[in-house]
Amino acid sequence: MGSVNVTYIPCGAPPHVTQWRDQLEEVFRTNDLVKLSYIRHLLSEEGIEAFVLDEHTAVIDGRGPMVPIRVTVREDLAERALAVLSELERDA
Repeated sequence: MGSVNVTYIPCGAPPHVTQWRDQLEEVFRTNDLVKLSYIRHLLSEEGIEAFVLDEHTAVIDGRGPMVPIRVTVREDLAERALAVLSELERDA
């Protein structure tokens, strides 16, 4: 994975999203919306805020996720987030 240089934040994004936009690290990719929900839950339980990228782009045509949905967290929390998600099966 690695650091993600996020240069696009949607108009109207909450200030807490734009505050961290250049300091996010990708910790997971998935096309599975159920797994995405579980990832959000696991990270939330640990007090780690997940910033999900491409969630709406992935399902824009209504056929389900076509583009991998990226889960990112603040760089300073990435190691902890990876540990929390280490047991999850990665998508092929």
